[in-house]
Amino acid sequence: MVSSQNRVLSSVLLCFHILCFVSSPSTRVLAQSSAVFACDVAKNPEVANYAFCDPKLDVKTRVSDLVKRLTLQEKIANLVNNAGGASRLGVPKYEWWSEALHGVSYVGPGTHFSSLVPGATSFPQVICTAASFNSSLFEAIGKVVSNEARAMYNVGLAGLTYWSPNINIYRDPRWGRGHETPGEDPLLTSKYGASYVKGLQERDDGDKERLKVGACCKHYTAYDVDNWKGIDRYHFNAVVTKQDLDDTYQPPFKSCVIDGNVASVMCSYNQVNGKATCGDPDLLAGVIRGEWKLNGYISSDCDSLDVMFNSQHYTKTPQETAAIAIKAAKHTEDAVKEGLVKEADLDNAVTNNFATLVRLGFFDGDPSKQLYGQLGPKDVCTTANQELAREAARQGTVLLKNSPGSLPLSIKAIKSLAVIGPNANVTKTMIANYEGTPCKYTTPLQGLTALVPTSYAPGCANVACATAQVDAATKIASTADATVLIVGDDQSIETESRDRIDITLPGQQTLLIQQVAKASKGPVILVIMSGGGMDVQFAKDDPKITSILWVGFPGEAGGAAIADVIFGFFNPSGRLPMTWYPQSYVNKVNMTNMNMRPDPATGYPGRTYRFYIGPTIYTFGDGLSYSEFSHHLVKAPKLVAVPLAEGHVCKSSRCKSIDALEESCNNVVFDVELRVKNAGQMSGSHTVFLFSSPPAVHNAPQKHLLGFEKVHLTPQAQGVVKFSVDVCKHLSMVDEGGNRKVALGMHVLHIGNLKSSLTIRI
Repeated sequence: MVSSQNRVLSSVLLCFHILCFVSSPSTRVLAQSSAVFACDVAKNPEVANYAFCDPKLDVKTRVSDLVKRLTLQEKIANLVNNAGGASRLGVPKYEWWSEALHGVSYVGPGTHFSSLVPGATSFPQVICTAASFNSSLFEAIGKVVSNEARAMYNVGLAGLTYWSPNINIYRDPRWGRGHETPGEDPLLTSKYGASYVKGLQERDDGDKERLKVGACCKHYTAYDVDNWKGIDRYHFNAVVTKQDLDDTYQPPFKSCVIDGNVASVMCSYNQVNGKATCGDPDLLAGVIRGEWKLNGYISSDCDSLDVMFNSQHYTKTPQETAAIAIKAAKHTEDAVKEGLVKEADLDNAVTNNFATLVRLGFFDGDPSKQLYGQLGPKDVCTTANQELAREAARQGTVLLKNSPGSLPLSIKAIKSLAVIGPNANVTKTMIANYEGTPCKYTTPLQGLTALVPTSYAPGCANVACATAQVDAATKIASTADATVLIVGDDQSIETESRDRIDITLPGQQTLLIQQVAKASKGPVILVIMSGGGMDVQFAKDDPKITSILWVGFPGEAGGAAIADVIFGFFNPSGRLPMTWYPQSYVNKVNMTNMNMRPDPATGYPGRTYRFYIGPTIYTFGDGLSYSEFSHHLVKAPKLVAVPLAEGHVCKSSRCKSIDALEESCNNVVFDVELRVKNAGQMSGSHTVFLFSSPPAVHNAPQKHLLGFEKVHLTPQAQGVVKFSVDVCKHLSMVDEGGNRKVALGMHVLHIGNLKSSLTIRI
């Protein structure tokens, strides 16, 4: 969301949107020593007479009172991220832009660290946390982040509104921002977004109208090209079919608004089908506000109006740009004077902004007297918070290969451990982007050294690895009882504004791995620290490489978590949230092709596990454990009938599907039960997936995720996992016209590692 351009289109401001501009660190003001808030009766006793300062009144009444008191210039001043307030009314300036992607971040001018609060808990980057497939963990992290955010707000170091999470679909393995997201699957992404938002926003007193902090789901919509072969996000027009839009790109945003009740949605830089997303009335007013009933505000991405005018040439004048944006979601004084927008539109826009601040308690006076007023520096970087960061990294670790007798290593048996690789002793790499200053770091080398004697050789100067220092690495590997190779990439390879071209390990890392594996005396554990997948087929096939772990970017405690897994203090349970493709895939597939479905006529293979037809290195949901888990199907129907009204066309004609919105389709529900047994010798968690393969109609996905549940079992223990399936909600699909349909005929349910056939008829 950070623009590379330090500028703002001064004559274009947003209304229901908040226009974000970029401030360099040198221009940021020093943090306050206390919270910024309105209605301070100690400074201005007169505010006690304003209705907008009365917490007993409802939000609508309070905001209406405030907006009526504002001048046109004051309204305009409050439509940007660095809102001007209204000092004559006791309303101070407020900075809307803070970030909390995986912890309170210093990205954005609204948040600062100081000697008072020098750091905050830095959780794993989102793609790693998503690999846990643990919705309760998603929400728990959100709660910790909002606690720390409120604690920092109370001492003047942070705001109340956070432009997180990123819930775009990780459609292409080259996308530099894929690691900010929960992966390629719409259901997982939806569940992550709604759960994390709830963790950030929901208050402990259960007041659904109030907010703990305000979250923002971004970037709406079909945004996942940053800078690939000269095509950048500012100029990219995403050509998306109605079917792909509704069944892949939109569901996470819908869930974020409806299930998470998010306070904000941020529109993206790109165009969708020739229209700038921040100026498309159908996508904004029509869908977000009209269909989904957003209770909050819509924000533009940084400089997106500037981009719309100067880069995309979507409009002829700055004023026209402002007017389109305002009318689309609902600008400046010039736009009002030129008659392009009515002041009433500004009222609507600023109302949405102030309503959010009212819900946050900004107009309730002294924050120290409010619910979270006692939080402070002591509540940031607590032992419990840091332990949760370590636990999240452990749960997100994915074991992709494990030869018999390899992992876990035994502390007693390992007298010497060789630790090798460009990511073996990194710090900043582990916390990726949209980061804050962490409480502390535990590097992989530190985590392993704390358990057994180690020898260390980086093997590469950095992840680019122009020249591998093979000799030093093979020397220590040849005498060690075991070797841990920690490789991958960092933000020099994949990050915002930087898409990958290749999906192989950078530079001479492959050579380093091969030579070390060949020389090693003991088992070789390959640890891949990256956001996206890598073509590591060579390692998968090499018998000398006994184990492969993927750890994403595992956060401040990543090194400790890696050591916990390698030495068996934690039984890995993570599953891949995205498909790993061979390099041949990106050699022949244009990154800008937004189609999810394959096209046999052109040889286009499609995208993600739902549609892709072609070879993979690993696929969505892959992941091993140190325990064997067996599955036994307890309950699943063979036939489900959907009743239709008399005279329905499908009663007399042959239909391949029915409308999922049929009134008679409501409450057609069945249960699926699976008994799971831990047949191993270690306690561990196990994720049970429920997939469906529908009949081949309407270009249906070959397989799609209906649900997932995580169960923890001690050795030899059993548990039952139950799924409740709503036929018209879960088993429906989007047809070519964007209509949700239920296919008639045989659906194959994939329950754990079992399959069961289900026929749907009318």
